[in-house]
Amino acid sequence: MKAAVIHGPGSIKYDTVDDPRLEAGDDIILKVTSTAICGSDLHIYSGGFPQPRPMVLGHEFMGIIEEAGGGVTHLKRGDRVVVPFPIACGNCFFCKHDVPGNCEHSNPEHYGPEGGILTEKGGALFGYTDLYGGYDGGQAQYVRVPYANFGPRVVPDNLTDEQVLFLTDIFPTGYTGVDWGEIKGGETVAIFGSGPVGLMAAKSAWLRGAAQVIVVDTLQYRLDKAKITTGCTTILWEDGPKDVVEQIRDLTQGRGADVCIDAVGFEPDRNLADRIKATVNFEKGSIKVLEACMSAVRRSGIVSVLGVYPVNYDNFPLGQFFDKGIILKGGQAPAHKHIDKLLEYVVQGKVQLDDIITHRLPLSEISHAYDIFKKREDGCVKVVLDPWK
Repeated sequence: MKAAVIHGPGSIKYDTVDDPRLEAGDDIILKVTSTAICGSDLHIYSGGFPQPRPMVLGHEFMGIIEEAGGGVTHLKRGDRVVVPFPIACGNCFFCKHDVPGNCEHSNPEHYGPEGGILTEKGGALFGYTDLYGGYDGGQAQYVRVPYANFGPRVVPDNLTDEQVLFLTDIFPTGYTGVDWGEIKGGETVAIFGSGPVGLMAAKSAWLRGAAQVIVVDTLQYRLDKAKITTGCTTILWEDGPKDVVEQIRDLTQGRGADVCIDAVGFEPDRNLADRIKATVNFEKGSIKVLEACMSAVRRSGIVSVLGVYPVNYDNFPLGQFFDKGIILKGGQAPAHKHIDKLLEYVVQGKVQLDDIITHRLPLSEISHAYDIFKKREDGCVKVVLDPWK
């Protein structure tokens, strides 16, 4: 089959690889009909997450079941399904407590309670390095899906792939940031980052009854997309975090936002001084966005961290965290927990997901797709790929 294979930082190729095979009774083989590039994929592409051997990337995909193992109980060949991005067994302590990203069984070689930088990681993720299970991902014509009795959801025939594809990751992830924020109605939510996850967080905030949604980004074209697709208030990050924080406070009677969501992570736009600081501190990337969230949130407010942070940082603002009484939540989104409810929102027409798509490309143009997505060229916000072109 054809697949997108990472060969090292900055090198992803359209390769011919072996077809996947059933390896357990509850596996399925999925013929992928649509897949997408996620901002998290860029962390591997940039080298921020090491992956020494070639691997098929991609954790946002859906398709039609080509083959099902004998232990699959509720799915069959021909079913059209969407697949949550964590690989989870459904039966362990963490799966039963609705945190499938911590599954005890899906990542046996690298799993552990410590959560170290290169050891004792969480549960497995599709196409997300050997540290997270080493499973090939879905930027391919076919993919093996383990634990199929727990993960895949059948989608209605009357909905297109693009209407439901983002139930795999970015919609549940954006919704999780709002859910962690305990939005009940009437709150102000400030979202840092107007990439795909940030846009889904904004849509989710409105679904949960937020009174005001503010989106911050360093690029005007992304803010324009956010305003069109979510109806939010936008702030352009031009002169550093202090100006952004002041604007958010001006919109909230001086208190700050009830909830701030970090939808950027450890690879934000950085100037030379930021890069020198990280080098001196032996740190990868930066926590500048998290720091801005902690300044912009009100006292006793909640900061939800959806952006990825793979290492430790010595300059974490612990004093501010304590003095303001901030509640901090983060981690892999429990996609399985929310996917059925979110699918129903789509079915009922309460939310539109496909309006964030800016590029539809064949999988054969994978190198170009990653390039424009990483460099944010040609107005790129979200790329959807057709594996059969």
